[in-house]
Amino acid sequence: MACCFFSQPLPRLFFYFVLFSSFIPFVFPLSTVSISETSNQTLVCALVHVPGATQSVLNCSSFPSGIQSPFNSNTSFSAIVGGDGFLCGLISLSPATSPLVCWRFSVNGTNMSYKRIYQGLALSQLEAGNSVTCGLVNATNRLECWPRRKFNTSSVDQNFSSMAVGEDFVCGLLESGNIDCLGSNNAVVRQQPKGNYSAIAAGSRHACAINFTGALDCWGMAGEKPPQGEFISMALGENRGCALRTNETVVCWGQGNFSLPERLRETYFSTIEAKRKVFCGVLKSDLSLYCWGNENFNPNSTVFKYVLPGPCRSACGPDGIIEGSGGLCPGGQQICSHSKSNIHNSVPPAVAPPPPPPPPTLENNQERCCSRCKWSGKMIAFLVVGCVGSLILLLVVGFFLFKYCKCRGCRVHDSGRLDGTGPGAPVEQGGGPSQPHAPQTEEASPVLEKRLSQLASMGNAGHLEEFSLQVILEATNNFSHDKTIGTGSFGSVYQAKLEDGREVAIKRAEISNTSSYAVGTRRQEDKDCAFINELESLSRLHHKNLVRLLGFCEDSNERVLVYEYVHNGTLHDHLHKRDNSPLMSWAARIKVALDAARGVEYLHRYAVPPIIHRDIKSSNILLDSTWTAKVSDFGLSLMGPEDDMSHLSLSAAGTVGYIDPEYYRLQQLTTKSDVYSFGVVLLEILSGLKAIHKNENGVPRNVVDFVVPYIVQDEIHRVLDARVPPPTPFEIEAVIYIGYLAADCVTLEGRDRPSMAGVVNSLEKALAACLVHPTSLSRSTTGGST
Repeated sequence: MACCFFSQPLPRLFFYFVLFSSFIPFVFPLSTVSISETSNQTLVCALVHVPGATQSVLNCSSFPSGIQSPFNSNTSFSAIVGGDGFLCGLISLSPATSPLVCWRFSVNGTNMSYKRIYQGLALSQLEAGNSVTCGLVNATNRLECWPRRKFNTSSVDQNFSSMAVGEDFVCGLLESGNIDCLGSNNAVVRQQPKGNYSAIAAGSRHACAINFTGALDCWGMAGEKPPQGEFISMALGENRGCALRTNETVVCWGQGNFSLPERLRETYFSTIEAKRKVFCGVLKSDLSLYCWGNENFNPNSTVFKYVLPGPCRSACGPDGIIEGSGGLCPGGQQICSHSKSNIHNSVPPAVAPPPPPPPPTLENNQERCCSRCKWSGKMIAFLVVGCVGSLILLLVVGFFLFKYCKCRGCRVHDSGRLDGTGPGAPVEQGGGPSQPHAPQTEEASPVLEKRLSQLASMGNAGHLEEFSLQVILEATNNFSHDKTIGTGSFGSVYQAKLEDGREVAIKRAEISNTSSYAVGTRRQEDKDCAFINELESLSRLHHKNLVRLLGFCEDSNERVLVYEYVHNGTLHDHLHKRDNSPLMSWAARIKVALDAARGVEYLHRYAVPPIIHRDIKSSNILLDSTWTAKVSDFGLSLMGPEDDMSHLSLSAAGTVGYIDPEYYRLQQLTTKSDVYSFGVVLLEILSGLKAIHKNENGVPRNVVDFVVPYIVQDEIHRVLDARVPPPTPFEIEAVIYIGYLAADCVTLEGRDRPSMAGVVNSLEKALAACLVHPTSLSRSTTGGST
């Protein structure tokens, strides 16, 4: 009977697919009530209708009193949200644009700062967690957050139809009705429910959603389960929540037997909002605002009267408008009702399912089973042959890959002694002198010979000049110690002048001189592979922000690469060794960062196949005579996967302090590993601190751990390089913008980091803001003030 189980599977599967794919989730209105907290004070704000006025006004009140409200009563807002110490509002200008402005207030509320953080497309939804604000861009429903230290959606393909923001996470409804959560709160992100939902809300550390029957499903919070019944909206706080029933009464639940005050249990509400322990609701009868949840609020006292129960809109859906709301809005607009049509009807009735087939007879069953069993036998035979063939093919491919990649093992550079001296110090042109070389008498390894012949056969080195060893020896005075200017991934670097007058940098591969034969062989293979990698990569790359390879020299005893000479040394030297560098202005530093980012973007986006550098650091960024930055040292580079969603599985390599922790932990290499390293370089540029440096007590410290917390707390001024003059009003926005960009780049999960194309775009905006009026800088893609 088993083979007859799928006698009619396709019609039914197609039927259910049609039902669920036609599911349309709720789209809830923008919030007109906000709750903010700082220390022991709570600030409640609302958009309030003033009789006779043509627009609503923003009113705020603090509990207990003390927080000042320096808001312009002439400004019209379409939505407001709040969090820990901040309030944000969406200004109503036109249907096409909605600037987002925020206020930060101190503990006593007397020092309130104002900042515009978004000026772009209109937002269809605006939500805030305790420390972050997010919006959905109208039409595309793209998620944007400020500051973007938590959620970077440049790598997220799907867009949300609605979303909710918590602490360290954001959850959204996809157009299919499924839920997707982003962030670092694993209790929420990894436990998101499966199914189709019509609404979603988030508290500090948990989330809830309403399914198509109107029931609540909650996750992320242990303890009391949500109430039963049918609901149309929710408001969640810290380990507690309230929900609006379909009959427009409210029920609450949560830690400590949290419940709605007795006075409000038979009251009808139009909307409810929450933050941490405080909940507020707009009464349906007279549009009064009541709040409850802590000792500062008396449920018998009105906070505001004539509060808008939702934003004013020019058109509403099938559920219609709130009666009498036309008098609360400008001419021709009204406030829409909460949608109830999706409950029970979120899966449309459509056509009835086909009637079940008549019970099959035993004879018919046997005929069907036999006919299917014959076909299944053929399928099994094909399956076995296919599996065996695939296994053999994988083994053969794996064997050759192992042989080819044998030398590409684990190699982690030491970023040098913390004082920046010694043979392990950061590298390339401009680095410190290296140790004297051991005599090179060993023959070239078979691996090196094979890969050199492969490279020559592919014609990749055809445009490069092949120098004789005699020319190299004459140019470097027999590799004189006086000519040494640094060290690279596989040997020392020398400054030289050729007979035709060209100034060049010559990198010479070193032969390992260790006493252990096995270790020496391994190290020599590493150096040979680095030599070939660099020759292989640079022979086919041409970009003004990549160091140019002129030629090479290879004989039985020497492997040498010849580059253009880059006159102004490394970015590392200018940041950490030179006090009178021309890079002592923010515009100059941003220009260098942009140049280097364009070089890395070329590797990721335009090289075919893409190249992952694996050793992005300030000492591998060179500065030419015009102060154009060039990325160098491709000894660890690898040809990467063709798309951003794939990765290479191999042991970690790079420089301590710059290595992507996700790559180091999981041994999964992607282009986002280079993005992390570049983020560390940005932090160096901003702070003037080395990737690994000593704190005031002489204890080693990572620049990411030290600088990023100041950036996300809007205190970047405390960690800026003191040698650079303080940013001017034309520069401060750009510097803050780059701070958030750097924080995005060094997030722990690669999927939350921007692509190098996004980094280039952000740096272009920052540089433009330094050179022209700062309002040209939009934070629609990076960072904010909240």
